Amino acid sequence: MCSSVLKNNKPDLDSPEHIAVFVEAFYACLLKDERLAPIFIDVADIDIQEHFPRIQAYWEKLLLGENNYHRHTMNIHRQLDAKHRLSDSDFEQWLGYFIQTANRYFTGEKTERAKRIAATIAENMRNALNASN
Repeated sequence: MCSSVLKNNKPDLDSPEHIAVFVEAFYACLLKDERLAPIFIDVADIDIQEHFPRIQAYWEKLLLGENNYHRHTMNIHRQLDAKHRLSDSDFEQWLGYFIQTANRYFTGEKTERAKRIAATIAENMRNALNASN
């Protein structure tokens, strides 16, 4: 589905460099999706080159304990949901791409942790946004 970024030995999501590769591969998949791409590009009006370092910092915080991310992700997604109602299937599709990208290019303890965190994020966002509508 998504083109190959890393070919041989699969690293873990255990460094800023690996997380950066993951974020770029993940968004390459998302931005090819006919349903999700417009949410990111048109509705959220994301400058993807500006967005990558933010998302990378977010995952560095969650996986490596870094402290470079200081935004409130739920509020950001509430604002997005107010512009374009995010559906359960949007979250399922997002999570599917996340897991697919992680499995394709990475392996290890941090990668498994990232997939568990992503599943929790998708569920928490879905529940919070559904409760507010």
